[in-house]
Formats: sequence, C-alpha cells, structure tokens
Amino acid sequence: MGHVVAEQQEWIEDRKPQSDEARSAFAPPEGVEQPQPPEEDSPTSEFALPAGVATPAAEPVADQAASAFATPSTYNARDVPSALITTAGLPLVRLSKDAPWQDRMRTMLRMPVGERPVPEPVQKHDDTGPAVPRVLDLTLRIGELLLAGGEGAEDVEAAMFAICRSYGLDSCEPTVTFTMLAITHQPSLVDDPVTANRTVRRRGTDYTRLAAVHRLVTDMTSADHEVSLEEAYRRLAEIRRNRHPYPGWVLTTACGLLAGAASVLLGGGVTVFLVAAVGAVLGDRLAWLCAARGLPEFYQFVVAAMPPAAMGVALSLLSWDLSPSAVITGGLFALIPGRALVAAVQDGLTGFYVTASARLLEVGYFFVAIVVGVLTVLYGGLQIHAELNPEGTFKPIDRPVIQILASVLLCLTFAVLLQQDRSTVLIVSANGGVAWVVYAAIAVTAKGSPIMATAVAAGLVGLFGQLLSRYRNTSALLYVTAAIGPLLPGSAMYFGVLSIAQNHLDQGIASLAKAAALALAIAIGVNLGNEIARLFLRAPGASRAAAKRTRGF
Repeated sequence: MGHVVAEQQEWIEDRKPQSDEARSAFAPPEGVEQPQPPEEDSPTSEFALPAGVATPAAEPVADQAASAFATPSTYNARDVPSALITTAGLPLVRLSKDAPWQDRMRTMLRMPVGERPVPEPVQKHDDTGPAVPRVLDLTLRIGELLLAGGEGAEDVEAAMFAICRSYGLDSCEPTVTFTMLAITHQPSLVDDPVTANRTVRRRGTDYTRLAAVHRLVTDMTSADHEVSLEEAYRRLAEIRRNRHPYPGWVLTTACGLLAGAASVLLGGGVTVFLVAAVGAVLGDRLAWLCAARGLPEFYQFVVAAMPPAAMGVALSLLSWDLSPSAVITGGLFALIPGRALVAAVQDGLTGFYVTASARLLEVGYFFVAIVVGVLTVLYGGLQIHAELNPEGTFKPIDRPVIQILASVLLCLTFAVLLQQDRSTVLIVSANGGVAWVVYAAIAVTAKGSPIMATAVAAGLVGLFGQLLSRYRNTSALLYVTAAIGPLLPGSAMYFGVLSIAQNHLDQGIASLAKAAALALAIAIGVNLGNEIARLFLRAPGASRAAAKRTRGF
C-alpha cells in the first residue's frame, strides 16, 4: 500500500510545471528535435577525417603511441655514431697558471663567453657556496679603487673578473665606464640575474694604494694564499685607511723641483731653476687653497698655471739675460695631465670607446684650463710691454750630462707627486733617464723628427714598464707614468699660447697642434710598448687568439 502511494506522489511531481530557474528560455519545448552541438564544442579535431572517408589501416600500436622524443622504429644501436665530439680544427683553450692574472683574465675577457673554460675556485668557502651579493660588493669596491687610481678600463674589468672567478662565480660580466662600474651574475638561464653597480665620484692619485690593491687581487687569485671574504674586506679597509707616504710639504717641494728640473732640461741655469721652482710652488699652494674652498678642478688648473707665467713675465721685464720661456715651460710640466692622456688612449685602443671619449674630454678641459691661465698672464704682460719671443723653439743645448741628471730628477719628483712607494721611485727615474737619452739621440744627435723621437722613447718606456710590472707582479703604471715626464710637450704648448696672445693665430694653432701630436705620440708609444711586451712574452692561451679581427665591420 505504501509503495503505491509513493509512486502516485512521484507521478504528481513530474506533472507539475517547472519553474523558470529549472529550464532555460532558449531550450526547445518537448516534442521538438534537439539541435546538434556547436562545432567548437565538438570533441573532434580539425585533423580528424571527415565523414565518408575511409579510415586507413591500423598501424602498429608502438608507432601509434610514439612521441616526437621517442626512439624511432628504425633505430639500431649498432649503427649509432660515436657520441664524442671531436675538437679537430677547433683551438684548444688552455690558461697557464704561471702567467700573471692580468694576462689570464684579459685573455678570458677577449674570448666569447661560450668558449671560456670552467673556473677553478682558489678560495675556500663553506658547502653552501659563496655569498654572491658580498662577492659582487667586494669586487665593485676593489674595481672602484683601481679605476680611481688611473687604471685602464680593461685592466679594471680583468681584476673584477679575476675576483669573481676566484670565488667560483663564473657567469659574471663586469662593465666599466668612466664613472660607473657594474657587474652581473647569472648562474644559469633559469635563475634570476643578480646585478650590482657602484659610482666612482672621486678620483685620487696614490700609486702606493694602487700597488696594495694589486697585491690583494694577486693573493685572492693565487692558490698559495687563502683569502676569505672577511679577510679581503679587512685588508681593503686597511688600504683605504692607510695614509699617503709623503706629507703635503714634501709634495709641494717636489712640485717645485720638478718645474726647476724641466727648466734646466730646456736650457736654463741655476737662477732659472730657482725661479721656476718658486713659481711652481706658488701655483701648487694656490691650487690647494682653491681645492679646500671647493672650487672645481678646472679652476684649480687655471690658478696653478698663473704663477709660473707671472714669474716668466717678471724676468722679461727685469731685462735679465735669462730664459723666461724656460721658466714658464718648466711650470707647465707639473700641470700637463700625462697620466690621464695615456689612460684615455689605452682605453680607445682596447675598444672602450665611451670611457676613452670621457677621459679625452677631461684631458681637453685640463689643457684649456692651462691655456686660459697662461694666456691671461701673458696678455697682461704684453700690455705692460713685456718682451716675450714668440718665434722661439725648443732646441736642447748640448749638455748631455746635465740634461740626463735633470731628466732623472724630473722623473723622481714626478714619482713623489704620484705617491709612489719608495722602492719604485729610483727604478722609474732610471726608466725616464733612458727615455730622455733615446729621445735626444734621435731628435738632437740624428736631427730626426721630434714626434718620431717621442714615440720611440715612449715605446721603450712602455716596454720596460711592462717587463718590470711582470717581474714584480704589479701595475705597469708605477713604472710608466712618471717616466714619460721629460717627454711632455710643455714648450710647444707655451709657444702656441704666446703666439695666440700676440695675435699670431696661425703660428699659435700650429704650435698647439704640435703639442697635441706629441701628447698622442707619447700615449700611443706607451701602449705599443706594452703590447709588444705581451706579444713576445709567453701568452696564457695556447693557440688561441686573444682578440677577434673585424676589419672595421
């Protein structure tokens, strides 16, 4: 009985009209043929055979289920070629551990990324690996000191690359510009890269600090020394805190002696030596005063160039039988930015054109500042009828012994101004003396071109400097920068400025162009000497070109 009642209730529920929520307004009523589902809802594929086409014979199950990465049915293990990749015709990259890290890292930077060998970390760390942000920060701090000390962009990149590889970070790419350093580390293609950068806001001249940084990098890249990150940070902090080896009064005295030695080199006597020294000392003190007041370096050069020019004008007014041009030119020797010029040309020759352009622009500003300072004083002297000879040219007097001693003294005082260590001062002075002997032998004895003589002498300076740096495993700047002092174009610059002051523009421009040619000859000669030393000494790579040849394309 209960079963019958349940069936009746179910029949009544089915007969009740459905609500609007129970059916769609677009649903066809009962008794109407239901439409086919849309084509996009059909489970068939566009590659399926259409209706009415015969289905091909069934293929073996193994081929039906085969994947694009599965082994084909025609595969035979006996016919498989050798899986070893031969290196026939490909250069084998071998980096000798006996070569200095500068040459090894320079070779690494000049080869494509895919051909670089896997690094062998020489510094120990825990099993979790090195702290990547700390390694990058340490690398940037060391690169900052090197760039601020006057190193070329390629040498700075080589040092940064060497530090990263010594701690096992092989996938690193350093980038160096004139005021910015950056480095990127990406362990693999699926990992996010880590990038850090640092701005070089202040540059200083302290070759003792530069040599200490090179020793630190050498220890970090050597397997004989274990330098942890903490130890490296401690030594870097000590290098930053170290005081300069020479006090301020020694630097001022060296500036005066440099100007005096340059005036003797140009034919002056004892009186000219003293007058040129006094003018250079006054200019140096005025420049220090401007620096303490926060004036830009351009105005410091303008002020420093005025006292030597004023001393030369005073000698001409006194009508003494002296050489005012030697006094003025001697004072300019202490101001010409030879170090920055050599670094600029080196960056350009090694492919760092942005940094080279910025350095050359800086050198140009310094040259303009010197010209403005000297030109202002000379113009004032001409207004009070000072007798200055614009037709004079630099003709070294035949005093070989005195001139050699003067060139050695010039290099020695230049090395002191660069804050070099006492152990390198005598060596670089001897290198400069040899450079002057070579220049005098070509330009004076053989009556050769002064530009060619300058280039040859500068090339020997670069060659000897590179050999000495290899022997002592330090920077070549310590043995090169001060040695080019006797070759600087002080006289050509002075006579060019004097001609412009007396409205002889053609002669002035020609003389300034000669000064620029001499400066470029010095820079190119130094760089060529460095490359010749690397060319004939043992290279770190075996049968592998360290640089590509693009033929300018």
